Amino acid sequence: MDRRTVCVLVVLWAMAPLGSPGSGLKALRRTTGGRRGSTGLTGQDANGVPLRRSKRGWMWNQFFLLEEYTGTDMQYVGKLHSDADRGDGSVRYVLNGEGAGSLFKIDEKSGDIHATKRLDREEKAYYVLHAKAVNRFTNEALEGQSEFIIKIHDINDNEPRFTKELYVARVPEMSDIGTSVIQVTAVDADDATYGNSAKVVYSILEGQPYFSVDPDTGLIKTALPGMDREVKENYQVVIQAKDMAGQMGGLSGTTTVRITLSDVNDNPPRFTKTFYEFRVPESIEPGSVVGLIRAMDADIGENADMEYRITGSDGPGVFDITTNRSTQEGVIVLRKPVDFEEKRQYSLRVQVENAHISPRFFSAGPFRDEASVKIWVEDVDEPPVFERASYVMEVKEDAGRSTLIGSVSASDPDDKSSLIRYTIDRRTDMDRVFNIHAGNGSVYVLGELDREQNAWHNISVVATEFNNPRQTSRVPVYIRVLDVNDNAPTLATNYETFVCENAKANQRIQTISAADPDEPLGGHRFFFSLAQEAAGKANFSVRDNKGIALSADSSTSTLTIRVCTCDREGNMKLCNAEALTARAGLSTGALVAILLCVIILLIIVVLFAALRRQRKKEPLIISKEDVRDNVVSYNDEGGGEEDTQAFDIGTLRNPEAIEESKQRRDIVPETFYPPVRRSMLPPTRDNNGDVRDFINQRLQDNDSDPTAPPYDSLATYAYEGNGSVAESLSSLESVTTEGDQDYNYLSEWGPRFKKLADMYGGDDSDRDS
Repeated sequence: MDRRTVCVLVVLWAMAPLGSPGSGLKALRRTTGGRRGSTGLTGQDANGVPLRRSKRGWMWNQFFLLEEYTGTDMQYVGKLHSDADRGDGSVRYVLNGEGAGSLFKIDEKSGDIHATKRLDREEKAYYVLHAKAVNRFTNEALEGQSEFIIKIHDINDNEPRFTKELYVARVPEMSDIGTSVIQVTAVDADDATYGNSAKVVYSILEGQPYFSVDPDTGLIKTALPGMDREVKENYQVVIQAKDMAGQMGGLSGTTTVRITLSDVNDNPPRFTKTFYEFRVPESIEPGSVVGLIRAMDADIGENADMEYRITGSDGPGVFDITTNRSTQEGVIVLRKPVDFEEKRQYSLRVQVENAHISPRFFSAGPFRDEASVKIWVEDVDEPPVFERASYVMEVKEDAGRSTLIGSVSASDPDDKSSLIRYTIDRRTDMDRVFNIHAGNGSVYVLGELDREQNAWHNISVVATEFNNPRQTSRVPVYIRVLDVNDNAPTLATNYETFVCENAKANQRIQTISAADPDEPLGGHRFFFSLAQEAAGKANFSVRDNKGIALSADSSTSTLTIRVCTCDREGNMKLCNAEALTARAGLSTGALVAILLCVIILLIIVVLFAALRRQRKKEPLIISKEDVRDNVVSYNDEGGGEEDTQAFDIGTLRNPEAIEESKQRRDIVPETFYPPVRRSMLPPTRDNNGDVRDFINQRLQDNDSDPTAPPYDSLATYAYEGNGSVAESLSSLESVTTEGDQDYNYLSEWGPRFKKLADMYGGDDSDRDS
């Protein structure tokens, strides 16, 4: 395609929107390679070679379509036509691309294109499609595929929409005209490049004359000076945005703007009253609240913060005022005690002022206010008042009973002539060392004092009104006990030292010190000397360090001096036995070693005793022949005394056969205790007499022997069977002899055998029946 063709296409593209939808159907040829033999001279190239142009093979258009079509028929878009189409129906037109077959349909024979649906430019502004012409019979392409565009023309079908449905803004009160408040923005979805469909103009529908809006930018500004928040705080402004540059027929949208005037400090505080009056009792404690005063400020927030101060008072320092930050009230506080008898009323001058003052409104006048306050003091029945807050007294420790120490004094502030009664709180004087005169408050000694035991006494004196005992007060009294020389000096307990036998004269052996619990003003100074019984020994002497002798009692102590053999350098080598014994001692390590040895020995003894207890005891039977203490258990019936195969009782029948020399292990040997003489019983002719005699003899021996251990064994000989005196006790043979037994005698044995008699006694009658 040459440059002229391109220029023509560009011009037609630009002119197309200005015409009607059908204007695009004008013939527009596109080079597709042309048909055979159809060439033409178009010019020469730079080398002079003639240029030839291919003849256009088929005609097509660039189509334009209006959006939002509301007709009942399908909207006609345009027509495709090929040069190969002779009108004989042999050419078939084919359409491909965006929306082909759904949004756009083509008539295969004529090439007419229609839109099947309403199109919205805001959804899609253009569609790209491809068209070609083929032989209907052979399906052979007559023309190559070509691309064309269907553009959607915009119409004003969208109204302007604000970015927010509700705007909120603040502007200071009393602002100047033209102060910017907030900017609103509306957006139109129509094509801004086509006509005025998207050209938006802003206007104010509600909110005049207080505010205005810029028609092009949507900036809202103040339009009225001196807008006072205290008069009106909130404003509602309605802004309209209209397209088509605001012309008639344009679409519009609205939004609401809520504007609040923010506070500035343009109002001074004002007291609600010019005179305040309060009453307080004279017993009120310092720091207590006397009353509240309040000033009102039309401003809010920090612009309403106030500061209160006392500018004048006839009682300086008695009262103070502070500000309650949460309520902005002035709090009058008592700083010093008040006394009805001294002053009955106080007058104050109080000022209030804003804490944050704006320089812009200085010209509006002073931002402060003043008020008068009168405070009345009410009389109350007060307790006695001592002349001092505390008392300090002194007394010597040797002071006798009833010695006067000092006195306290209190009076009734309501009536100076009222009588006062004084007492000592005995909880502070448990030993009752002191007492006080109830009438004049004189304190004197009641018990013995000892400075070394208690140098200070802290007691409480209570003053009570005589006419009103409920009114009491107390005061601390500190009594110091002064020292007197009433204690003798004491030496340390007995001293012990060593000295070489060749010591020189005047050699210092030991320094002796003394102590005295007394505390004289000049300090302690003692005099030392040998006792009278040691003064006659010339070997040793005591040297005094120029001390002053005391006139009080004296104290003595013993000094033991050991004389030892020393070398030339004075090192001791050998002392006498007494000295060595006196010096001997055990170190801590030795004591620990001894303690460990003792613990180990105790553990060994405990283990040995435990092993001995676990060791199995030896049997008492010395030999197999000694079967005197055996117990034989028969679990089956035997032959009784006649059965001699199970147990040999020959030994029992011949007690003389026992070895007299063999010692028993279960009794104390006769070497320690003399044997008990027992008389031998003559044998009897009874066959069982020897056994009975043996048992009786053994029983007698054990009963009469005080050294016999409790090793008695019981041998039971309860034999049964044929030949036994007791006869058979078994019930095994009762089945064979049941018919021979008569149990009627059971009914004679009483009620306890009634059940047994019923079971066996009635058998005969049952059998007879």
